[in-house]
Amino acid sequence: MAKLQISLKARALRYLSAREHSRLELGRKLARYAQEDDDVEALLDALEAAKLLSQERFSESLVRRRATHFGNSRILSELKSHGIAADAVAGIKANLEQDETTRAREVWRRKFGTLPENADQRAKQMRFLMQRGFSSRAIRDVLRGVVDDDE
Repeated sequence: MAKLQISLKARALRYLSAREHSRLELGRKLARYAQEDDDVEALLDALEAAKLLSQERFSESLVRRRATHFGNSRILSELKSHGIAADAVAGIKANLEQDETTRAREVWRRKFGTLPENADQRAKQMRFLMQRGFSSRAIRDVLRGVVDDDE
């Protein structure tokens, strides 16, 4: 029995129904299944015109998913790797900077919960937050024990 071929558009809609995708990411996924007569770029244009594919929604979704675990540099790097335009990334960066210390404090609290007692513990906690993409300012504030809720 021959396996039923799923159209490229149906495949795109299936991907988009699961979660938001960037244009670049969806294009890569669809290119694997494209036949010679399929025009992936035209399909992506049609999906954007129908507002089924949106870079803004994708960006918001990614930031929402990642902000509770990662710092600004990691989130912004991921947005760039998905082909999000530089001007959109700049706008997102401005919003993320407002609460980076608060997010870093929450990630740190879940992992460690107590301030370091010696240099080794301090270095370990700093490395953890740096690997998560938090800025040195946010890390410094967290490890100083700054407790300002209006930051």
